[in-house]
Amino acid sequence: MILVTGASGLVGSYLVKALAQQSKKVKALFQSSPPLEGLGEAVSWIKGNVLDTMFLEEALQHVEQVYHCAATVSFNPKKKSLLYSVNVEGTVNVVNACLEKGIKKLVHVSSVAALGRSNSNGIISEQMNTIEEVGSSHYSKTKYLAEMEVWRGISEGLNAVIVNPSLILGAGDWNKGSTEIFQTVYKEFPWCTQGIGGFVDVKDVVNAMMLLMENDVQAERFIVNAENIAFKEIFTRIANSFGKKPPHKKVSSFLADVVWRLEAIKSTITRRDPLLTKETASAAQSKRYYDNSKLKQFFPQFEYTPMEETIQRICKELKKKYNL
Repeated sequence: MILVTGASGLVGSYLVKALAQQSKKVKALFQSSPPLEGLGEAVSWIKGNVLDTMFLEEALQHVEQVYHCAATVSFNPKKKSLLYSVNVEGTVNVVNACLEKGIKKLVHVSSVAALGRSNSNGIISEQMNTIEEVGSSHYSKTKYLAEMEVWRGISEGLNAVIVNPSLILGAGDWNKGSTEIFQTVYKEFPWCTQGIGGFVDVKDVVNAMMLLMENDVQAERFIVNAENIAFKEIFTRIANSFGKKPPHKKVSSFLADVVWRLEAIKSTITRRDPLLTKETASAAQSKRYYDNSKLKQFFPQFEYTPMEETIQRICKELKKKYNL
């Protein structure tokens, strides 16, 4: 029996589908979003919260493997309390419950945001391991602290591995998360930055997680990143796939600083998440290169999906999903 937390999120939902296709018995935990349909009797959908320790202990009955995907992703400073609660305390509870129940293996979904800044060569690798190296956002800090809880579990005897995906692309809800990028480009948002970042197909993340679960690797973390690409290039590829006009106006650092401050004021008035924050404005302008060689060293047969193929597939799925 396999337990998946955050099963209705982007990574969790794709993972549950992949496990169901292999006829695995899965307990899929979700908090608020309705469960996926048509996955058969092998998947049991359970509504609950990783902050509820008694619920977790009950959910882990007869479970041997755990994929911890549940997390809050936000760069809104006003969600600091929620981020620390779900990302850190939630992981504390999952790790403790796994130790208590003698779970055979845990795969924890972290993020490249937990890795910190680049080394002298300008490359970000799995070697970054101090909180001083982590970015200033509360999201980055909470993902780092969550990893520390997994390492604490490992020191206490837990068999676990960690994946650090870059920006994950998939056909999820395009009103939130990374999939919102596709909606923004579809609406022909004209602005773009000169930043560079890492991107990966959600299916590659899931494949890497399942591969690590089924192998003897433990007490390791792995960057899962297909390509380091300029944001402008990604947006242009998406626009071309949708048949839309690509972004063409350059966002300067000064303009980005003005916009995030205006968004902060607007967010206070509307009580909605700002479209841009100080952290996301900085990230969009920065050039970050992620080293994905470690996963390939452990599993030479692992292949990433070309980003062009990923974008074309996602755009096709979104067109169908939203009747575009």
